[in-house]
Amino acid sequence: MSTTGTQLRAATAKPVAARSGLLFLAAAVLLALGMMASLGVGSNPIPPGRVWQLLWAPDGSFDAVVVLEQRLPRTLVLVVVGAALGVAGALMQSLTRNPLADPGILGINAGASLAVVLAVAITGISGIGFYLWFAFAGAAVAAIGVYLLGMAGQASPSPVRLALAGVAISMAVASLVQMVILANANAFNEFRFWAAGSVEGRGYSVLFATGGFVVIGLVLACCLAPALNALALGEDTGRALGVRVGLIRGLAVAAVTVLAGAATAAAGPIMFVGLGVPYLARAAFGPDQRLVLPGTALAAPVLLLAADVVARLVVLPGEVPVGVVAAILGGPAFVMIVRRPRIEAL
Repeated sequence: MSTTGTQLRAATAKPVAARSGLLFLAAAVLLALGMMASLGVGSNPIPPGRVWQLLWAPDGSFDAVVVLEQRLPRTLVLVVVGAALGVAGALMQSLTRNPLADPGILGINAGASLAVVLAVAITGISGIGFYLWFAFAGAAVAAIGVYLLGMAGQASPSPVRLALAGVAISMAVASLVQMVILANANAFNEFRFWAAGSVEGRGYSVLFATGGFVVIGLVLACCLAPALNALALGEDTGRALGVRVGLIRGLAVAAVTVLAGAATAAAGPIMFVGLGVPYLARAAFGPDQRLVLPGTALAAPVLLLAADVVARLVVLPGEVPVGVVAAILGGPAFVMIVRRPRIEAL
């Protein structure tokens, strides 16, 4: 029986692995296509062949300047921010067993935004190397605040209560951010587009300041995947399997804080990327976080790149903040998930 069971599991694992491999390949191809579109689309459209040529052999032309100095860093920032927000959302959904968990909906991005704007308004220092640390602090405080508010009067917070608490905090914080920006000229000049979620003008300095933290957060998240799989069976079962529940939760919150804080510092508060993409990743890969987390890291930037391409085209020669387009695309996903018959837990 043991030999037969082992053979059966091996036979079942092969098609699952093949399917997962195809899904990862499809996500990687879509990501590559999205990056090429991001490099070529804009007020000065550049054909894909020309973009590819300039990437490998810059010729000093105006097109080369546009591609390498303006659109390439912007595209890379979009990839980093998309991966960070997507994996942060997937972590939160797994940790809280809440399909509505998202750094934007639960107010974590808003908390990071408020901390950044207050730091710039009070100190007058607007370099990302300075206010990035305030983004981390604001994200952590908001995460704790939403959790405590969501569980007020209950032993544990329900998904709907967490979502309502997050929306309430997000709205209040967004109003405070706008008030500070309008009252402070320095903060207004620095963040008038950023507050809506924008990557316009984001260069290599932003990428270098935040990229390392995002990589650390992504690696930490993937290392937590086996423990999160065990916790999905219940805390008691997780402890029986050797999972240190308190430590895993703490590390997961730390990863979410780093990912959401870095993404917000780079591009402002962008919602729904961490909601819809993990939902689709679970539908494609199943509940295994060892597949969901890396799958989300590949797929989430595709959504953000698509939103940014649309943002550049709708009001040529200007552009709409990518956060606005992401919210328009993510709104239907939120409604679809809320309308699920069983919304109390994953």
